[in-house]
Amino acid sequence: MKSLTRVSVVAGTAASAVLLLSAVPAFAHVSVTAEGVAAKGGYATVNFKVPNERDDASTTKLEVTFPADQPLASVMTQPVPGWKAKVTKTKLKKPIEIHGEKIDEAVSKVTWTADGKGIEPGTFQKFPLSVGQLPEDADQMVFKALQTYSNKEVVRWIEPQQKGAKEPDFPAPALALSAAGDHHGGGAASDDDAKATGVKDGEETASSKASDSDSSDTTARTLGIVGIVVGAAGVAFGVLAGRRRANS
Repeated sequence: MKSLTRVSVVAGTAASAVLLLSAVPAFAHVSVTAEGVAAKGGYATVNFKVPNERDDASTTKLEVTFPADQPLASVMTQPVPGWKAKVTKTKLKKPIEIHGEKIDEAVSKVTWTADGKGIEPGTFQKFPLSVGQLPEDADQMVFKALQTYSNKEVVRWIEPQQKGAKEPDFPAPALALSAAGDHHGGGAASDDDAKATGVKDGEETASSKASDSDSSDTTARTLGIVGIVVGAAGVAFGVLAGRRRANS
């Protein structure tokens, strides 16, 4: 009876481990995050992170479309070795005013094209942008991204996340915006960005440090969970195998 109880407990542990493993979020999709924070009405440096999900092809192009209802007048690319960037602008139906100047066009798309090997299997690449002014009346910006592989396959990361719903199979990159007034963006900002944010080029803020610390803690916790999962599963299989040998 004790042996049966022990097996049941181990089996239950293994089942819980499987549930834990399935609960660990998947990161293998195109995403966008800010260096530091992206404050409403401010400027920020953001990174589009592109992982290669194929074993037999490289990513050779990334197209990011900007939301038409949240026009950005200032979008600057940072050189990425092995890639060429193209910024596409579109005339606005209604001009917007930034720093007292009326703007009648905004960036609608940025396209990066590999002039080398691209993003090879088992690797990822970050594509930085300096953007602004961010919208003041929204909590996030949702972009649409197309990822093209060397075998001509195109993966469309365009599905918005619905509140309270399961994450879609091909989620669109979403940039969270923090409260207005917190304009300490990170990364290589322009002189105009620095004036707007009050942060000099290369200066690291407390928010940036906290973000890096939080990211490290999250990674450590995730790795810890995976280690527990693998260990528990191994114990379960070992006990069950021992029971089979004892009964044979």
